Amino acid sequence: MLTHKTKLFLSLVCLLVLTDCTTKQLAVLHLPPEEPREMIGSALRFTLVYNPGAAMSLSFGPSSRWAFTALALLALTVLGYLYRNTQVGDLRQAAALALVCGGAIGNLVDRLRSPLGVVDFIDVGVGNHRFWTFNVADMAITLGVVLLGVLLLRRDRLPEREPERLGPLGAP
Repeated sequence: MLTHKTKLFLSLVCLLVLTDCTTKQLAVLHLPPEEPREMIGSALRFTLVYNPGAAMSLSFGPSSRWAFTALALLALTVLGYLYRNTQVGDLRQAAALALVCGGAIGNLVDRLRSPLGVVDFIDVGVGNHRFWTFNVADMAITLGVVLLGVLLLRRDRLPEREPERLGPLGAP
């Protein structure tokens, strides 16, 4: 029987991978490469680009594809360990880990599918001042990491409670 934690985690991961892969495929089918299509003026544009590197176009040169594939697999292993050690009732931490895992899997699928790199298409900014172009997986990873960081910081700041001392008949 699956716990609420597992149902939430698996549902979120599957939803994110499906949404990410679908939106990337739509971008590839309907957007000409590197030609911005304004959605909300210049604030939000869809611009198809392929990122052979990682976040913010970080690159290891010609071996980037395989280096980032290995790093993604390592990250997923660590995230799996963190998930397994998440308490059954800690749905917020399970959700945060699912966001990061789903995003990592979405970008890993792209990296394995094409030597061109990860499909990015969401382009935000004002005029010529643009943020890095990103995708649904990148948003999920960012949101998951921030949520996980907040949860872990809050947990570290809570004072540890001493267990109640029970008397001989189980009463405090």
